[in-house]
Amino acid sequence: MADQKTTGFAFLKMHGLGNDFVVVDARALHVTISPKVAQAIGDRHFGVGFDQLVVIHPGDNTCDARLAFWNADGSAAQACGNATRCVARLLMQETGLGTVRLATPRGVLTANNAGDGLVSVNMGAPLLRWDQVPLAREVDTLNLPVDGDPVATGMGNPHCTFFVDDLDAIDLQTLGPRIEHHPLFPERTNVQIAQITGQDQIAVRVWERGVGVTLASGSSSCAVAVAAARRGLTGNSVLIELAGGPLSIDWRADGVWMTGPTQHVFSGTLTQSFLDGLT
Repeated sequence: MADQKTTGFAFLKMHGLGNDFVVVDARALHVTISPKVAQAIGDRHFGVGFDQLVVIHPGDNTCDARLAFWNADGSAAQACGNATRCVARLLMQETGLGTVRLATPRGVLTANNAGDGLVSVNMGAPLLRWDQVPLAREVDTLNLPVDGDPVATGMGNPHCTFFVDDLDAIDLQTLGPRIEHHPLFPERTNVQIAQITGQDQIAVRVWERGVGVTLASGSSSCAVAVAAARRGLTGNSVLIELAGGPLSIDWRADGVWMTGPTQHVFSGTLTQSFLDGLT
């Protein structure tokens, strides 16, 4: 699992508004992550714990680095906006660049230093057709045939957004897993409950597929902003108030831009004995 036979391999613990990540830099170190390894590292009692694990691979002439994402249950993730911002911050600090390009399963994403400790990333154009989200059959993505009249949006991963009058009246622990595994979503889905709290301001709580309730989610925030604009509830530029703090989302002609803080909490090393126990 790693070339370092006696010392395991290094990682960083980072977060964006409490949406937390284990970051493994595989540009100089050969590291193989399997679903079993990802799930073990993601265990908050027997491992390190994370919402997502992100592995940084070498870039090429099209990007500064390539990223792979894993959920806490060991499943692969196609997009993770806050993790992308965290890695962008690392690479900008490493290189002194103000802009980096990161290849993800979502495509090559551009990230900028937004100043004041903030990082912006263009998460790309939202996917609005039923087969792009994807959904199991052709339906109106703006008004899904699901109790609560949610909106479906693809941001490289699928999202289902419910607009409600009172966030506190919704049991996300019950709603989240039920909608995540709804037959309309063949690849499962992330679930958001959203309440309009002011002009271009939305309070949001998130259930992430393969993870559960999270304090923040970048792609979910983008999906909520797109859904609200499509419904005519807000403009294209909104402030998303998550349990972990605010993210600014701006749906522009070139894609959905997300801006917020990142934090490197600590660095550590996964021991070889821990890794050997997974073989």
